[in-house]
Amino acid sequence: MPAAPAEPARFRAFGPRHIDEIAARHGLPDDIRETVRRISLVLPFRVNSYVLSHLIDWDRVPDDPMFQLTFPQRGMLAGSDEDQLAKLSADPADKLLLREAVQEIRGRLNPHPSGQQLNVPSRDGVQLPGLQHKYRETVLYFPGQGQTCHAYCTYCFRWAQFIGDADLRFAAPDPRGLIDYLGAHPEVHDVLVTGGDPMVMSTERLRSHLEPLLGVDSVRTIRIGTKSVAYWPQRYVTDPDADDVLRLFEQVVASGRQLAVMAHFSHPRELETDLAQRAVARIRATGAVVYCQAPLIAHVNDDARVWSELWRAELAAGAVPYYLFVERDTGPYDYFKVPLARAVEIFTEAYRTLPGLARTVRGPVMSATPGKVVVDGVEETPEGSYFQLRMLQARTPALVGRPFRARYAADAAWLDDLELDPATPADIAAAVSGAAPSATGPARSGARTERNAT
Repeated sequence: MPAAPAEPARFRAFGPRHIDEIAARHGLPDDIRETVRRISLVLPFRVNSYVLSHLIDWDRVPDDPMFQLTFPQRGMLAGSDEDQLAKLSADPADKLLLREAVQEIRGRLNPHPSGQQLNVPSRDGVQLPGLQHKYRETVLYFPGQGQTCHAYCTYCFRWAQFIGDADLRFAAPDPRGLIDYLGAHPEVHDVLVTGGDPMVMSTERLRSHLEPLLGVDSVRTIRIGTKSVAYWPQRYVTDPDADDVLRLFEQVVASGRQLAVMAHFSHPRELETDLAQRAVARIRATGAVVYCQAPLIAHVNDDARVWSELWRAELAAGAVPYYLFVERDTGPYDYFKVPLARAVEIFTEAYRTLPGLARTVRGPVMSATPGKVVVDGVEETPEGSYFQLRMLQARTPALVGRPFRARYAADAAWLDDLELDPATPADIAAAVSGAAPSATGPARSGARTERNAT
């Protein structure tokens, strides 16, 4: 593996309690500082010294994309909610009312989009904590010690993991439930270790979750979902156990498994630093494959040139461009959403600029309740315009790969904003409407109801 540079940096996180310190150090105007303070009462806020020093262009704040990506902004909540928070937080006597207002606002932000609660499997009638099984071949595993991140993205669809509400949190205390479940489900050959971010754990803690998987013969692929390569590349380069974690990766690969590091890069700047490039090189040297994915989000990367630059940078680093996602309908969704019509334009324009090896990327993809739905384009017919859609992945395996279409709508931004063609096959129409039973749970309610659920 490439040698690590000297002078390791010590990780330090900054949260709501440090807003004044950040403002003083980086010159945040008072109005922006107070906006961050107010919105972070509802949405989780966490950055670190690397993000503050290497990724944000403070001369461009608040419009800088990395600032938008990591700091709560005006407009992420309804104006009336912001006004209420400002009023209640100004008076210490209103603490109870403030807490109740925060809970009520969070409840309206669809904390578990795309039927995540429907994905929780059961054994002997008891739900298994920290597991999701949505697709036949893949189980998601949420180790309890990895349910935070080096920094939080303001668009994160798993923001509910980070607000301290145990009822909204997916977390497994240890891997025993996962191993037992895998033993009863040999059809699962792919485990995605996710969070939060598993790479916040020490190597020994991470080892305690990964090594048991090596004893399950049916598991052939282990994936680690992480933003650490972008937000704290020191994890693989200068941290005290950086070499240890890379040796753990080598151990997984030597067992005959495919190890995939699912790296989340939202903007090209995250790959520009020497540390990030060293981190990718060191991970790849273990035999692991780095796949890259991120959602298309307004204010950060809703520009074809940004995506073209990002995908080219990923390819140059030896990583695989994998997914461009549609922002999920959760949290500050109205602030970040990009209409599907515009998403198709951005994806297509950027895709056309790529060399063949970078055209591994797929998108725009909605990870919706019935499965992963890709928007392949817009079809013009004598009857009108239609979105061309296809199920890349599905709760019901028979739907995978199946095309269908929906009437074009310029402002549609999610699957449940679309009107399906009446000729849509009945099984696809039932899955999209929410009437069909899933592979891992009972019949589900429609996505529209789910978005508005508390």
